[in-house]
Amino acid sequence: MRIGIVCPYTWNVPGGVQQHIRDLAEALLELGHEVSVITPADDDAVLPPYIVSAGRAIPVPYNGSVARLSFGFLSAARVRRWIRDGAFDVLHIHEPAAPSLGLIACWVADGPLVATFHASYEKSRAVSVTAPILQSALEKITGRIAVSEAARTTLVEHLGGDAVLIPNGIAMSRYTEAEPLPGWSGRTGTAGSEAPQALGFLGRLDEPRKGLQVLLRAFETLGRDRPGLRLLLAGPGDEEDILAKVSPELRDRVVLLGLVSEEDKVRAYHSVDAFVAPNLGGESFGIVLTEAMSAGAPILASDIEAFRHVLDGGRAGVLFRTGDADSLAQEAARLLDEPDRRDALSKEAASAVRAYDWSTVARDVLRVYETVAVGAPGVVETAS
Repeated sequence: MRIGIVCPYTWNVPGGVQQHIRDLAEALLELGHEVSVITPADDDAVLPPYIVSAGRAIPVPYNGSVARLSFGFLSAARVRRWIRDGAFDVLHIHEPAAPSLGLIACWVADGPLVATFHASYEKSRAVSVTAPILQSALEKITGRIAVSEAARTTLVEHLGGDAVLIPNGIAMSRYTEAEPLPGWSGRTGTAGSEAPQALGFLGRLDEPRKGLQVLLRAFETLGRDRPGLRLLLAGPGDEEDILAKVSPELRDRVVLLGLVSEEDKVRAYHSVDAFVAPNLGGESFGIVLTEAMSAGAPILASDIEAFRHVLDGGRAGVLFRTGDADSLAQEAARLLDEPDRRDALSKEAASAVRAYDWSTVARDVLRVYETVAVGAPGVVETAS
């Protein structure tokens, strides 16, 4: 099958949607299909061979964050040419409601169209205002996928229609084995032992909804009670701004890695005694949780719907009150003091995360492709 995939967000900045698309494309290629992905990307970006650049993106406030999107006449021309040259059996558009390549693809393409909805939000004035315009494009989609119940609810309430639930995938084998980063002991530290303990965080450091500010407040309490405890932070952000929020006596125990490579990201998961996801909301799934779970890291996560689902209601990780630094500190202290509990949670997480392995998820996506292709035979064409 010839499959075209549309990514709305720039390939140059890591994100859950981009990673989902990359892993899906590589899983489909491994299964023997032909795959091409069009995405915003900088001119000098080093791209995989299956990627086609639609040109540079611009930052736009979207869903409580700043998304780097691509739209306009040049983008539309490149999408149209890519569709025409691709002769795809199915076109898979991600986040078609975002003002980017996916929406353009809906407008300019005819044929078997599948869309995946990732976003979760309670209210969106922008979507409410533009809903009538969006409908003219979205009504062309014949197969709809939501990555979570939260994303499905957002689709139903804001745009109408329904979707089959297929979760984000995870390439488990990529995360299971790795050495800790230099200078980090990994999951060997216990309270009162000589080996120092560590908490980890991965995400955009300057994005409020990722909740780093909650973790930093909790670390103020934890760090004073536990002289050996360190905090490992990975992700883009202003190092000076982050450290300014930490008391001077604790700053040397907060280590910022910046934007990390895939290899170092995996090693970071293996470097900490527990991985913390203090997100405040706006998450429809929680790909960082499945990554950390695959790496065997015990999880501490905000009690938001998406995380609760991935962690099987708290059986595969510890949930704390969202936005509550005291609750996070209390649960982290308990977990750090109980190595047997950490081991048990790691095993539960390893079992729970198998349902999200791409070997399963990619085949579920293919079944949607096949259903849509049968219902709308012929290749995807540009609209006249």
